[in-house]
Amino acid sequence: MPRNFPDPLRVACLGAGYFSRFHYDGWRRIAGVDLVGACDVDIAKARDTGAPAFDDLAAMLADTAPDLLDVIVPPPAQAQAIRTALAAGVRTLICQKPFCTSPAEAQAITQEAEAAGALLVIHENFRFQPWYRVMKARLDAGEIGTVQQITFRLRPGDGQGPDAYLDRQPYFQQMPRFLVHETAVHWIDTFRYLLGAPTAVYADLRQVNPVIAGEDAGYILFDFPNGARALFDGNRHLDHAATNTRCTMGEALAEGTTGTLTLTGDGALHLRRFGTLEVQTILPPDTSGTFGGDCVFALQSHVVSCLRSGEPPENTARSYLPVIAIKDAIYTSAAKGQKLDLRGVTS
Repeated sequence: MPRNFPDPLRVACLGAGYFSRFHYDGWRRIAGVDLVGACDVDIAKARDTGAPAFDDLAAMLADTAPDLLDVIVPPPAQAQAIRTALAAGVRTLICQKPFCTSPAEAQAITQEAEAAGALLVIHENFRFQPWYRVMKARLDAGEIGTVQQITFRLRPGDGQGPDAYLDRQPYFQQMPRFLVHETAVHWIDTFRYLLGAPTAVYADLRQVNPVIAGEDAGYILFDFPNGARALFDGNRHLDHAATNTRCTMGEALAEGTTGTLTLTGDGALHLRRFGTLEVQTILPPDTSGTFGGDCVFALQSHVVSCLRSGEPPENTARSYLPVIAIKDAIYTSAAKGQKLDLRGVTS
């Protein structure tokens, strides 16, 4: 990976849609980073970012010569964007999830980036949410003994009625694969972060809102080598107790042989030891005022730190390929009504 860190680091972004605002905000807050360009087919949206605006990627790359390109566009546009950047000499790229349109395309782009000597990182930000970082540290320290199960209940409450998502991300309604492909993929990666590579998966998916082309509710059960289980229980119709239901998107429990960690909808993490009623708050409620405990900024900062130190970052494209394989196995499991063995595809 690149070891000669330019100072300042010149960053350009492709895409200026709804979620990109968190990317632009994050880059502006990282010391030693210059935001040198924003590109979108809608030049007005690019101008709205406040960065130098372009409506053609090749032109932006030629004009700004960025050290890093942040690709913030949907999967159909990602492969060509990455190829254009590689051809222009960009050697550090971050690409939003879902990554590419198919496992074959993701594999091909990963290989092309590696052949060019480029670092390609997938912007899978949920593992960088502060509550999961603290949870991981406490689990690794044996705070709740041997982990037996982790449950996450997705309850954003944003999927009801004929106008669901139209005010924010209207393309959600047309996605033939929705809950898992767009949303639960975050917890595939997060469960891997917390517990390691799963060995099997069983899924039961369904469509609740008829205006949504894909599935919007379901259960996904993961097995892990040490006997632990993880359950993703998702329903985008239902909500949970939170002022901002998109802060954590739901509630979580990590249960071990000596205690329980509970994530509440305000981003707070609580510890209760077995045999007691006392609950200790080990992470206070989130007050960042931005998406997911400022996880976009945290991921970006992690990548910049790794560029400076020469250490490999989390969620390189190569390490992310198993997430895509697991996601596809989930859909196969749901279609067949069977638990599927994941050994050999998740390492």
